Amino acid sequence: MTAGQSPVWTLLWTFGLMSLFAVGGANSAIPEMHRVAVDVRHWLTDQQFADVYAISQLSPGPNVLIVTLIGYSVAGLSGALAATLAMCVPTAVLAYCVSHLMTRSSRSRWPGIIHTALVPLSIGLMGASGFILALTADRSWTGALATAAAALLAFVTRLNPLWLLLAGGCLGFAGVI
Repeated sequence: MTAGQSPVWTLLWTFGLMSLFAVGGANSAIPEMHRVAVDVRHWLTDQQFADVYAISQLSPGPNVLIVTLIGYSVAGLSGALAATLAMCVPTAVLAYCVSHLMTRSSRSRWPGIIHTALVPLSIGLMGASGFILALTADRSWTGALATAAAALLAFVTRLNPLWLLLAGGCLGFAGVI
């Protein structure tokens, strides 16, 4: 991509390529989205990226909304449309082709092997996404402590995550974090 190229084409290229590596959905590509949008292209700051992620998660709809908001911030409505299509269309075509191959070879062992290999990969990518978002969103030691406490509670208890979100929201509203 050259420096003088249209931002819409840059969005198409960037998210089209990224979509092929988003094993486990758009949230598994958050570390790469952050790296490209904040560190490489300077489309957003860390604060803006954290805000865009929060808005995309609060909005009803698929997790891919973060891509739409990044595209919108770069090139308006055409950027939002380009980024969303670039993130969705290549993976949809790939999923269609792979599902067609898997139904043809239902007696083969390789679909099961691939499925077994992709599960830990997608879990690792989603864990990396959580880590990047924690680094991006936590701007104080109290925020980092609240994030660590919520992660620990979610890991060791059967507490509904909505209670943790409510507690975090109350701490934010009170100005603690």
